Amino acid sequence: MKKRIVSLLAFMLMASVVLAACSKNNDSAGSSSSAPAAESSAPASEPASDAPPVEIKAFAQQEATQDLSTSEFSKAMEEKFNFKFKWQVIPGDGAKEKRQISLASGDYPDTYLLTNYVDQFSQADVIKYGQQGVIIPLNELIDQYAPNIKAALEKDASFKSFVTAPDGNIYGLVAYSQCYHCSYPNKMWINTKWLDALKLEMPKTTEEFKKVLQAFKNDDPNGNNKKDEVPLSGSKEDFGVRIIPYLMNGFVYDDDRNYLNLTNGKVETAATKQEWKEGLTYIKSLYDEGLIDPGAFTQNAEAFKKIGENADTQILGAGAGMHPAIFVNIDPGNTRSADYNPVPPLQGPHAAYATHDSGGINPGAKFVITNKASKEAQIALIRMIDYIFTPDGQVHATNGTEGVGWRKPEAGEEALGQGVTPLWTTIPNKEGVAPNNTGWGGMGHYYEPREWRDAWVASTDIYDAVGYERRLYNATLLYDGKEPEELFPAWAVWVDPAEADEASILQTNIKNYIDQFSLQFVTGNKDLNRDWDSYVKGLKDLNVDRYLEIMQKAYDATAK
Repeated sequence: MKKRIVSLLAFMLMASVVLAACSKNNDSAGSSSSAPAAESSAPASEPASDAPPVEIKAFAQQEATQDLSTSEFSKAMEEKFNFKFKWQVIPGDGAKEKRQISLASGDYPDTYLLTNYVDQFSQADVIKYGQQGVIIPLNELIDQYAPNIKAALEKDASFKSFVTAPDGNIYGLVAYSQCYHCSYPNKMWINTKWLDALKLEMPKTTEEFKKVLQAFKNDDPNGNNKKDEVPLSGSKEDFGVRIIPYLMNGFVYDDDRNYLNLTNGKVETAATKQEWKEGLTYIKSLYDEGLIDPGAFTQNAEAFKKIGENADTQILGAGAGMHPAIFVNIDPGNTRSADYNPVPPLQGPHAAYATHDSGGINPGAKFVITNKASKEAQIALIRMIDYIFTPDGQVHATNGTEGVGWRKPEAGEEALGQGVTPLWTTIPNKEGVAPNNTGWGGMGHYYEPREWRDAWVASTDIYDAVGYERRLYNATLLYDGKEPEELFPAWAVWVDPAEADEASILQTNIKNYIDQFSLQFVTGNKDLNRDWDSYVKGLKDLNVDRYLEIMQKAYDATAK
């Protein structure tokens, strides 16, 4: 699934800024904040024009449609900052392993320029390699040569929390893209064409949702006189496609990450609470009636989309996902996309939560400088990234050359954010024409706060491919603010370096255990009544209490 979703994300980011114009803030679309000026800030002290170019060895993840060595943005950066890239490019497949091999070999490059949704340094990686001296602190370079990065750190506490390690050093930079619709990833999209056919209302509660799924299964909403309907499906990986979190949120908050909750400042696990057991009981009742596609727990994106795009007739009733393009086509001429519309968070016995996270910002680092880089290379690199931190630099890095990958708005075009002046719009690739190679696409994402995202033009026709971002924005408004008042900020918590390895092992083991037992409880391989106490004991045996202790310490340090 990851491969397909990465490809999908890359396409959308280049063609229509689809998965980009968003925010992790809880503001509504009625923001009155002004968009940033399009002019860029000049980088500090340009290099001397008569100096020879500095060679910079760069490790990068190259998309199939890219050639970083000939990209117009690569060439422009080399000329502007007087250096020459020596690229080591890898495909997205196996990116993490190739990065790790590169580091372990000792023959690593001057810099890693990564694409965060393919692979990047984790927080644990950042601390580990920072303490080893493999990647260098950027603090002094930023202070001396990067006024735009420095200004962002001073202005934006959230950004600062993402990049500042517990020792106060900044070892790398994240892709700080405040993607609004990404900040509520666990959405549910229901076939409203079928609702209309069966004269059903949009479900508001977990029980109403169950009745709708029963009707989808039994009442032939596709009208072919066959019981071929799949009432509910999903997939097994990221991007909100797992069905348990959306449904569990009617019982207890499910972060779809590490199952951590916060109550009066105390870090807890949701997965041992009675409400969690009740949620699994409800989900099992759906499964037992054949309302959940069994493949939803094991299938990848290709299999999920085959259900949504079933060739003979429409068979999918509801699909879990951050956005519907995961399981139906949204390309021009699509016939099913408009049938799927968002279901608000369902009111269950105890809650009507929506999973909220960092707005698509992955903690860690996508850009680092290693101890192999000369001082000249360090300065050139930080100046380049500093330029990308300007609105002008960011649009060129992401979308490439004006008139090719983007253009200025025309009269009557509207920005995504209400009350925001539109500054840019993408130029979609023409069908049958290879994507342009003028920008860096996802590799170019560095500093995209909400006001930058909201300044992009978005069509008001939400069911047209070019209006897709507004469709997702509007859908997210239904989820906005439905998270608990207290939220464990997993994306912004740095674990004590002395405990990082221990926490990582515990986290992996505990999450896998919870996921495994949740599936077994839902499918009936384990009995919720007979095996529940044994399950809880198993978590204790995995040292869940020690894990919570470590995360409590990390949270307390962050909250100071």
